[in-house]
Amino acid sequence: MSDISHQPSHSAPDPNDEHGSIFDGLLGTDSSQWAFGTDFEDPLAGVDTTIPEGVDAAGLATYCLMLADDALVASHRLAEWCSNAPDLEEDIALANIALDLLGQARLLLARAAAADADVVPALPEGSPVPAEDALAFFREAAEFRNTRLAELPNGDFAHTIVRLLLQATTRLAVLERLTASRDTVLAAVAAKGVKELTYHRDYAGRWFLTLARGTEESRRRLLAALAELWPLYPELLAGHPVERAMAEAGVGVDPAGLADEVDVVLEQVFTMSGVERPQRGALAGVSGRTGRDGLHTEALSRMLAEMQVVARAHPAGQW
Repeated sequence: MSDISHQPSHSAPDPNDEHGSIFDGLLGTDSSQWAFGTDFEDPLAGVDTTIPEGVDAAGLATYCLMLADDALVASHRLAEWCSNAPDLEEDIALANIALDLLGQARLLLARAAAADADVVPALPEGSPVPAEDALAFFREAAEFRNTRLAELPNGDFAHTIVRLLLQATTRLAVLERLTASRDTVLAAVAAKGVKELTYHRDYAGRWFLTLARGTEESRRRLLAALAELWPLYPELLAGHPVERAMAEAGVGVDPAGLADEVDVVLEQVFTMSGVERPQRGALAGVSGRTGRDGLHTEALSRMLAEMQVVARAHPAGQW
């Protein structure tokens, strides 16, 4: 998986910016806990992974998997654009966004494993596969906790832009709140992710406007993508019992409380683009179960078959 030291191609962090460092505002002048961005093999090496008092470890691990799987699956879908984007610049931009999300996924999967080792799939004795890779490459589709929006096949460029706008706008609102988490690992991951997601949302918003005001064909494709994906948008903000429990414990965020805030941002984009808000209702789950419960479309199984085939064929391999 990607090294966390990866730097996106967008503008370098402003040292005066409040989000210039993942530890700005978290550790004050104490840099003794610095670990992210180093060459340590363990992405959480040197970080205090103690479970905050009163927090259920299994619940925290499941919550981390939800955040991680959204990022991991979205990253893979974006990576599928590599060498297939409309032009070279967008090819690189989408690849860098994918790497940002992959970095978030790696840290969150490592946090899940550190919180509760029982979530890590069992591998052959002596396997050198680290916990975060085991979680990415050796779980079945039903064990993934991502929303169904993330896993759908890419479609055309407009489809990817609409999905990225919905995902980035929602995830940014979640991570902004998560910077105040009682769990120092989640707080640090969120602080780093906020800057990345601000760029992702801006990128998607600018392209949404461009496609909406472009040619008749670009607008037609954008509206078609919006109509198709809109029913899956509410799942991002539905709020799962695990999310609510972690929010009450002070370590997570209940996205249901962010619906109005996210909606205001999307409405601004729609208004500037001259696009009417879709009126289609939410796609229902099955017996109340959705992606957060491990209920997925067939697209996720097909995606995982491709993503995991090499690792599963060589569970004791070293790379």
